[in-house]
Amino acid sequence: MNRWLYLLPVAVFALIAAGFYLALGTDTDVLPSALINQEAPRFALPPLPGRERGFSNADLQGTVSLVNVFASWCVPCREEHRVLSALAVSKRVPIYGIDYKDRGDAATAWIAELGDPYTLIGADDGQVGIEWGVYGVPETFVVDGTGHIRYKHVGPLTQADVDRTILPLVARLEK
Repeated sequence: MNRWLYLLPVAVFALIAAGFYLALGTDTDVLPSALINQEAPRFALPPLPGRERGFSNADLQGTVSLVNVFASWCVPCREEHRVLSALAVSKRVPIYGIDYKDRGDAATAWIAELGDPYTLIGADDGQVGIEWGVYGVPETFVVDGTGHIRYKHVGPLTQADVDRTILPLVARLEK
């Protein structure tokens, strides 16, 4: 019986090593979302200062769209903005914005400086971001025409992300 006790640390080490080995195959860039294939949360966000309309879940009905969560204080959002602007010029998919935990005047100035790729923008105090499962900004969601979230991208979108993932998914969802 005492001999088996000497093997216990070896067995525990082997189990831990196996766990680490299996974890090597995990893509750490992908953060899972419990909302994938679920209906987008109900919300109604007010507009940014100087705009007539805000943004709500009702705007996501009828066509495939992107929802981009951003903030003027977010440095990666600034880099991503030029990718979103190019996508907006192509008119391939409408882009809606959720201005996350930002000052309205700062967001308005940021949009005036960098351009406005958004169909509509809603100002979020943080509650809607929580309901969408936002970890931080920027994050972008693909929502199908029935208002269901089909994809979540965490971090700034690159042109490669748009070309390889976003636009092919939009094309599949439009069929």
